[in-house]
Amino acid sequence: MKQSIRDVFTLQGESLKKGPPAYAERRDNLIKLRNAIRKFEAEITRALFLDLRKSEFEAYATETGFVLEEFRYHLKHLKRWTKPKRLPTPLTSFPASSKINYEPKGRVLIISPWNYPFQLLVAPLIGALSAGNRVILKPSEISVNTAAVLKKMIDETFPPETVALFNGGAETARELLQLPFDHIFFTGSPRVGKIVMQEAAKHMTPVTLELGGKSPCIVDKDYNLRLAAKRIVWGKLLNAGQTCIAPDYLLVHKEIKDDFIEDLKERIVEVYGNDIKNHPDYPRIISVANMERLKTLIKGADVVFGGEYDVAERYFAPTILDNVTFDMPVMQQEIFGPVFPVLTFEDYDEVVAKINSRPKPLAMYLFSGNKKLQKEMVNRIPAGGVCINDTVMHIANPKLPFGGTGNSGTGKYHGKYSFETFSNAKPVVKRGNWPDVPVRYAPYGKKLKILKLLMR
Repeated sequence: MKQSIRDVFTLQGESLKKGPPAYAERRDNLIKLRNAIRKFEAEITRALFLDLRKSEFEAYATETGFVLEEFRYHLKHLKRWTKPKRLPTPLTSFPASSKINYEPKGRVLIISPWNYPFQLLVAPLIGALSAGNRVILKPSEISVNTAAVLKKMIDETFPPETVALFNGGAETARELLQLPFDHIFFTGSPRVGKIVMQEAAKHMTPVTLELGGKSPCIVDKDYNLRLAAKRIVWGKLLNAGQTCIAPDYLLVHKEIKDDFIEDLKERIVEVYGNDIKNHPDYPRIISVANMERLKTLIKGADVVFGGEYDVAERYFAPTILDNVTFDMPVMQQEIFGPVFPVLTFEDYDEVVAKINSRPKPLAMYLFSGNKKLQKEMVNRIPAGGVCINDTVMHIANPKLPFGGTGNSGTGKYHGKYSFETFSNAKPVVKRGNWPDVPVRYAPYGKKLKILKLLMR
């Protein structure tokens, strides 16, 4: 019999009353999920092709393979993470011991988007299970094929009191957000992120919001332009630009702009040839609605490469825009597509002022061999993450946190940061019985001098 969302939520709450799962159970849950992914890998790859026309290579590199790497890291370190962490105790508490116990937060809701519909659901799920939580999953209804495979896989792998998945649209999301979860993890747009945060506040539920924004990519005049073009084209055209950390717009030094645009053109043709539409490695836009949005963004712009599209086929060509200004439509929202707006600058104070006048980006990219400039840009431009002389690759290291800042999100995950995100770090102090230093007890009299010696 099909269980309702509220029934499963109650069931998971009852399950938690038995106490937090031990390390062995957490490890077993991770292994079960990993084995299920391997079993369903062909179906997952096919679903990603149907939803986004991702090639088998790209599906593995950015979705299943990425997630399997996360499993490997968690399984290697989980035993150490779950052990209480001993810490020094101040003299004012003598005699005593101090430690941190990591306990699960409880019932967790994970809402994922359509652009990486497998990775962005399963990667946070790994962290939630490592931390010992019970989890309800809500994948995007737009990536319908991947959502169907995920439902089948989760139902076959876990009882609903451990992990359950509910497919559906906005109504399903609203029903889920009415419930008093212990943590909500949401990946999506800042607009919807505000709704999630508002609903979570009604229950004082903590949130992790992985959002997006316009991530700038700065190209210094003295850098190797062909190498910069190679790496920018790769990062921008992954998933046809539908990546939250894609380089959104290019800030290129005025002196090298024309040469750099030619390098971008040449690199796109080197990779995809002259018949990009029929190249097996070039993905598709997720929906007709997003196709129409991209058409609007380039309307009236100075298109110097590409610009072709086929709405019925959901094909949008890699498109380079020249003579772009900050007040144009393409600069008013995150592009989330294969469009390269090229803007120019003459000095770096101008660059910093322009970027910092906008909401804080999820990522910032700089191509420069100047170490002083690298340090200056990292220190002066707030961003969720920074990658120097490459794009996107800062998320590939499981030892680094991933997340936004300000409008681009709140909270971090990946590796140990996922475990910590879904855990309550509970401090535990254990006092000895003797000696019981009397200085803290009233009457205080002349004890202030002693207190000041101890606390300074």
